[in-house]
Amino acid sequence: MKQITILLLLIISVSAFGQPDGKMRERIKAQKIAFITEKLNLTPEEAQKFWPIYNAHETEMEMLRINGREKRRKLNPETISDAEAKQALTDLLAFEKEQQELKSDLVESLLTAIPAKKILALMKVEREFDRKLLERLREFRKDKPRR
Repeated sequence: MKQITILLLLIISVSAFGQPDGKMRERIKAQKIAFITEKLNLTPEEAQKFWPIYNAHETEMEMLRINGREKRRKLNPETISDAEAKQALTDLLAFEKEQQELKSDLVESLLTAIPAKKILALMKVEREFDRKLLERLREFRKDKPRR
């Protein structure tokens, strides 16, 4: 059964890359939820507590990434002053610190919902999902003709 689920996730993810941006993100998010659910083997009680915490964290992280991305896009190291570059470095370090604080908050919150062993497993499962997603993206780009 697990093999069938993983196979379906792979097929869906490859087809997701052909979708417009918003739909692709939603499909990837759904695949991630299915992947985590399968790999963590959450009980119904654990899942009921886990998902609201995890989803809130993911929303906060996404907002943080969007804000960071917007700031980085505005930077051009060739045209900014040294003072602006120093401020950009300070902002970058603050961004990384905030990311780490959000991760710490997530772990603290999840400890009220699931055992510590499952939190460790979650970290491994997230890395595994990201790795598989990147592999599929590389395959998709390799197979897609260049314009």
